[in-house]
Amino acid sequence: MSRNRATWDASECALILIDYQPEMFKGIGSSDPRSVETNVCELTRAAVAFDIPVILSTVGVNMGVNQPTIKSLRSILPDAQEVDRSSMNAWEDENFLKAVKATGKKRLVFCALWTEICLAFPVVDALEDDFEVTFVVDAVAGQSKEEHEMAVQRLIQAGAIPNTSLAMIAEWFRDWKSPMAAKGREVFRSLITEHRAMHANSRYQAPPDGYRSQAEMM
Repeated sequence: MSRNRATWDASECALILIDYQPEMFKGIGSSDPRSVETNVCELTRAAVAFDIPVILSTVGVNMGVNQPTIKSLRSILPDAQEVDRSSMNAWEDENFLKAVKATGKKRLVFCALWTEICLAFPVVDALEDDFEVTFVVDAVAGQSKEEHEMAVQRLIQAGAIPNTSLAMIAEWFRDWKSPMAAKGREVFRSLITEHRAMHANSRYQAPPDGYRSQAEMM
C-alpha cells in the first residue's frame, strides 16, 4: 500500500497505547470510562488479530507512583513489554521512541489517557518528526469535556486525523473477502455487542428491532 493513500491499511500501521492505568481511568471526566476501556480493548484485540505491532507504555510504575496497565488490556497483550516512563510526553522518552522506530512503521495510531496531556504531547511531536498520525477519539478521554475537546482541536489543527474504534478496525482490513475477514468479523461483533449493551443503559436510543449491522449481514 502506498503511504500517500488516504485510507490506512493494517500493514502500514503501528498501534501506540499510552497510560491505560487505573489511576488515569479514575481521573476521566469527559466520557464513560467503561466505554473508553471497551473501545481500546477491542481496538487492541483487532491489532493483535491483524498482526499490527503494538507499543504499550506506562508512566510512574517504576517510581512507585502508579499501577501497571489495566488487567483487561494487559490480558490481550500478555507478552508485550511495557515501556515505563517518568516523562509526561512519551516522545521524549528514549526507550519509547526506540520502540516506536523499531516497528518500521510511519503511520501511527495513537490512544492515550489523558487526551490533553499524554495523547497531545507525543502526537504533535510525532507529526513534527514526519510520522503520520491518527488518534481514536472514543478510545481516549480527558479530565473534563473541555480539556478533551480542546485537545482534539489542537491535534486536528496540528495535522493528526481523528477516527473512531469501529471505523479504524474497518479501515485496517477493508474487505470482507480478505484473509483477515474472519478475524475482523469476530472483533466487529464483539465491539457492536458491547456498544449495544452500553447504549441500553444510557441516554442513547438502542437500534430498532430487526436492525442488523454490516458485520452481522456478512
